[in-house]
Amino acid sequence: MKLPIRLMVCVLVVGMSAGVLVHAGKPLPAPQAAAGQGAIVTDLLKDWQAQKSTLMLIADAMPADKFGYKPSAIQRSYGEQIMHVALINVELLKAIGGKATAPSFTEESAKNKADMLKALSDSYDYGIALLKEQTDASVSEKVRAPTFVGTGAGATFLGPSTRARVFWFLLGHSMDIYGQMVVYVRANGVVPPASRG
Repeated sequence: MKLPIRLMVCVLVVGMSAGVLVHAGKPLPAPQAAAGQGAIVTDLLKDWQAQKSTLMLIADAMPADKFGYKPSAIQRSYGEQIMHVALINVELLKAIGGKATAPSFTEESAKNKADMLKALSDSYDYGIALLKEQTDASVSEKVRAPTFVGTGAGATFLGPSTRARVFWFLLGHSMDIYGQMVVYVRANGVVPPASRG
C-alpha cells in the first residue's frame, strides 16, 4: 500500500515539475552536478532551480502595494503566501542536515516586497546549497523530518523520510501555493509570467 502512494506522489511531483522547466519560452540552463552526484540529485537540483525561477517571477509580478491583498478575510495575503513558502522551505530543509547555514529571516523580519522576495530567494538558495552537498546515496538516506498531524483520514505525513522525499514534498507544496498565487495576481489584473507571450 505504501509503495503505490509513494509512486503516485513521485509521478505527481515529476509532472508538476515538468511544467516549470521552461521560463519565458527559454530552456533553463542545466545544473552542473558536483563530483559524485548521480541522476537523482541532478534531477532534484534541476527541478529545485526551475521552481525557484518560477516562484520568484510570480512573487515579483504583483505590485508592492498589492502585497496585502487577500481574496477573503480568512485567507493569507499575497505577501503571507510568499513567506509561507519561504518559511516552510527553511523549516523542512533543516531536517536534511549539512554544512549549509539556514537563512535567519522570520515572518516578522520581512516587512515589504523586497524583504519577502529576498526571503523566498534565500530559502531556495539554502536548498540548492544542501542539494550540492548530496550524492544519490546520501539523498536516499532517512532523516527525522517534522511530523504534521492534520485532519481528514489521519493526514499524518513526513516524519522519518529520505532526504529526497523532503525535497519532493517541498516541490509539491510550493506548486500548490503557486496555483493560489496565480489566482491572486489575476484578480489584480496581472498576467502570471508563465502565461505571457
